[in-house]
Amino acid sequence: MTGEPARVRQMWHLLEPLHAVLYYAPAAFEEAAALGYDTEERWASYFAWRAAPLGAVGAAEVVRTFHSFAPAMVDEYVPDGWATAAPDAVLAARLRAVDRAYRALFGDRVEGPEFAEAAALARRAAEAAGRGAPGGLGVAEIPGVLGGPGVAEAPGGHGGLGAAEVPGGLGGLGAANSTLPWPDAPHLTLWQAATVLREHRGDGHIAALTGAGLDPVEALVSFAAVGAAAPAVFASRGWSADEWGAARRRLQERGLLAADGTATDAGRELRAKVELRTDEEAAAPWRALGEPGRERLVELLGEPWLAVIGSGLLPSENTLGIGKV
Repeated sequence: MTGEPARVRQMWHLLEPLHAVLYYAPAAFEEAAALGYDTEERWASYFAWRAAPLGAVGAAEVVRTFHSFAPAMVDEYVPDGWATAAPDAVLAARLRAVDRAYRALFGDRVEGPEFAEAAALARRAAEAAGRGAPGGLGVAEIPGVLGGPGVAEAPGGHGGLGAAEVPGGLGGLGAANSTLPWPDAPHLTLWQAATVLREHRGDGHIAALTGAGLDPVEALVSFAAVGAAAPAVFASRGWSADEWGAARRRLQERGLLAADGTATDAGRELRAKVELRTDEEAAAPWRALGEPGRERLVELLGEPWLAVIGSGLLPSENTLGIGKV
């Protein structure tokens, strides 16, 4: 992959680990426990941290905006989690958690000029995302996706969104995070910008998946089928064996999966188009920042990225397919 899509995807690969420390750092679990969340496993705090910008929403809204989680799993944590701590309290605690996690990872560098410069550049990109939806292709313009030339309409299921309901651009979590006030500290500004940009990309990814006729569980099955991660990794999203198997059969009927569960040529082509569409939807902030600014941000993020990856906090294999797609 070359050109703008490659540059856009590079920024996702660099920024995603800086965002994801929230879900794994010891400081984050300590802050969640102080709020009253059960931290024996990570999901109670995960749903609180990530959904708090939406407000005290119910399970249906979290299913819609998170997209990949089984409704039954979401029901275990939402809306009951808001009885433990209100969204405003969760938002304040997540900044405290990031402050502690970043200081543990990066030390005095969080007070240095490089962090301040990186934060300013990342904020400019994130604010551009907040000013409007990115300029990607429309669903009907993409060959080989639902509504595009050459593909019949596929059935939906499991609470999947219709094309008109998809939170494209900055709908959903991207929009919610973009309306939060900016922290004063540069390292927290950098984290918040990374969060806005990754959720903005995620909203566009939901649009791309839905445009391709992939409901939430089909999206995971098809992603596993192209080698993004082992099927066992996707078990964390809560789908039952029966739901996973039914999705496999639906994809096989469409000619997207072989009998052994691996992707056919058509399945690989469809997933490649989904990822390209996602890059297109995520491109506008980087166009607004400009290539000199983006290249400088790449330079500035190199050291923090290596520190996070080298810390061992993050799992080596994940459901996002980073390093695989």
